[in-house]
Amino acid sequence: MALDHATTVFLQQMAEAGGKPLHEMEPPGARQRGERLTELIGPGPQMHTVADEYLEGDGGKFRIRILKPGATAKGVIVYFHDGGWVTGNIDGFDTLGRQLAARTGCTVVLVDYRKAPENPYPTAVEDAWLATAWADQNREKLAGAEVPLILAGDSAGGNLAAVLAQRAKARSGPRIALQLLAYPVTDANFDTASYLAPENQTMLTRETMIWLWDHYIPVERRGETDASPLVAAGVPVRSKLFEGQMHGFFSVVNILPGAKDGMDFAVDGIAEVTE
Repeated sequence: MALDHATTVFLQQMAEAGGKPLHEMEPPGARQRGERLTELIGPGPQMHTVADEYLEGDGGKFRIRILKPGATAKGVIVYFHDGGWVTGNIDGFDTLGRQLAARTGCTVVLVDYRKAPENPYPTAVEDAWLATAWADQNREKLAGAEVPLILAGDSAGGNLAAVLAQRAKARSGPRIALQLLAYPVTDANFDTASYLAPENQTMLTRETMIWLWDHYIPVERRGETDASPLVAAGVPVRSKLFEGQMHGFFSVVNILPGAKDGMDFAVDGIAEVTE
């Protein structure tokens, strides 16, 4: 699949900036590179209120950010950012979170789950679960007692959202109204056609994904899974392939037109459970 013009230009600019491939770096350096991209993205819409809080996880604290678009809200979206469980933070996803809140009318809770390798699996899952439980328990304060609770995330964050939805079902709550999964990581098979295709070796290469997984969870603890069984289980599913986009496009807001297209699709899906 050929990349669109905006993505091609963006990747050329990133390449001209220089630097090692991510998989040849140490995690601290990889995280600093992500912070430079945050500066390019710029700010998001004004919110009614913005507040950071800390939750106490097993062995340490982590931060959440509550973005409330108005005095009232239609729902609560708990959002888990990408970064391969190793990089990224909620400051880098503040603009995306604000756009999501402004366009959906929902309170967005960004989760700064602790990162590997300092905090390997299952820390991110447990932090994400704690944040989801907190959002459920504080739903009335965040938006209203009867509003829907939505889990969302991109890439590694999509993985966390999918894992938590399954856990919530297995544990009989909290009730999740919708999963919004942007190119979620669903298995550790690096030998699929899409992983091996030369045209897909853009910002996130096969080698980089292996590097991220190696930091997050040892090989012996990985389980191979088939494609999502949601459709087979009778769960209503809307999916869309965004032609010409690279992995990660959804988070490159204010830069890639494809990010707006992805946001449009997300907003329409969320409206189905909040309107």
